[in-house]
Amino acid sequence: MLTALILLPVAAAIVVALIPGRRREIHLPLGIALSVMPLALAGYLFWVFEPAAGFQYVVDVPWYEPWGIAWNLGVDGISLPMVVLTTLLVPIALAASTTITNRTKEFVMYTLLLEAGMIGAFLALDLFLFFVFFEAMLIPMYFIIGIWGTERRIYAAVKFFIYTAFGSALMLAAIIGLALTYASQEGSASFALSDLAGLDLSVGTERMFFAAFAIAFAIKVPLFPFHTWLPDAHVEAPTAGSVLLAAVLLKLGTYGLLRFNLSLFPDASVDAIPIMAILAVVGIIYGAVVAIVQPDLKKLVAYSSVSHLGFIVLGTFALTSGGLQGAVIQNVNHGLTTGALFLLVGMIYDRRHTKKIADFGGLQKTVPLLAGFFLFMTFASIGLPGLNGFVGEFLVLIGSYPALPSFTVIAALGVVLAAIYLLWAYERVFTGVPDKEENSVLSDLSGREIALLVPIAVLIVVIGLYPKLLLDKITPSTEAVLDRIVEQTDYTMPEPGRIGDVFVAGDE
Repeated sequence: MLTALILLPVAAAIVVALIPGRRREIHLPLGIALSVMPLALAGYLFWVFEPAAGFQYVVDVPWYEPWGIAWNLGVDGISLPMVVLTTLLVPIALAASTTITNRTKEFVMYTLLLEAGMIGAFLALDLFLFFVFFEAMLIPMYFIIGIWGTERRIYAAVKFFIYTAFGSALMLAAIIGLALTYASQEGSASFALSDLAGLDLSVGTERMFFAAFAIAFAIKVPLFPFHTWLPDAHVEAPTAGSVLLAAVLLKLGTYGLLRFNLSLFPDASVDAIPIMAILAVVGIIYGAVVAIVQPDLKKLVAYSSVSHLGFIVLGTFALTSGGLQGAVIQNVNHGLTTGALFLLVGMIYDRRHTKKIADFGGLQKTVPLLAGFFLFMTFASIGLPGLNGFVGEFLVLIGSYPALPSFTVIAALGVVLAAIYLLWAYERVFTGVPDKEENSVLSDLSGREIALLVPIAVLIVVIGLYPKLLLDKITPSTEAVLDRIVEQTDYTMPEPGRIGDVFVAGDE
């Protein structure tokens, strides 16, 4: 099943490649139809997945035995939500790309290949295989930005590629180092996560490998000060590129920190708590403050990602039950809300061909449906109770406070700042009376656009009102990560460290 999830988008890309280039009217509809198949399979996987620790539906087939490389895939409660999110957003991103009329076949092919790479990275349990998928994603996203982006698309694409390639080079060096260390200790080669997690590393060596992985993933998140490539990439990318970049690609950074740094380097992870907490909190506040002063609506949403993703990193390195659960569920929540905001910004741009906030005003009178969806997604992003953003941020903050009280208090200011920059942006763009003729003649959302936004809105409400749907799947896996750190290190979980103990302590 897991192999099929990766190969289905590849097969779909091949099918689209066989369609003549002159049949542009077929490329996008065919790509959308074919991209629904991985979504259906991922939905079935979510349905049959058992809420238990450990990896399920594992595939382990030797790929190149002399080097110990294997086609090793598996899914657990940490990777499952991201696989489902990826397969959901790809058809939505394609369906939002009807304004792309040049080289449509290549656009659909690159998007489907990007999907295969993202799914593969979330499922890979062999570090060499993970690196292959991690790198494979760069190529289609580079072309998506560089070919179908806006004015400064080449600059943004090159900057995106250089930053992420630099981080990947560090990670590759560390992966090779781990494999060589395993070979010297065990007498055989292996890149399997389960094998490398059992290595006996010196303090200095473990910290060095941790730093290499952490820098690679910090660039991907991106964490301050590695964030400067992100606003350019978002602003210049087409709508589909921005949606998939914010909703999925960035999560490979937060996912990698949780999956690989905590699993492979438990002692170094504990030692790095202050550093990672500082970077997370600086990113939260910095991203929010810079978002407030942005004159470009799309860049404002881009900087909001820098801020919101800091919460995920903070929850991860709080090393508590609530913090880890909040980090995983916030991965999904941010993907839904920020992905939807980029969709809406793209819909506004298609109508006005500008992203400058000063060029708008009074849009809620001419496009009330669009304004309503934007306000709804704004409320979800700032954590309104009853919507998904509240669940994730609440878990992160309540889970981080016992371990990192000072950092958590500062991070909580990011919630307030998020309300400021998003609600102020809504006020300037949508409220008042249209004072420009271009804003008074805009068309409201079409049936197609509403159909793209409704599934996301429904999931936002479902997760907000019934987070147990995800938490039941997530909790056993995050508890297993936490238990391993407690067993392998001298780390003592703060009280109350388990999320249930918070309320017990309160009752007492």
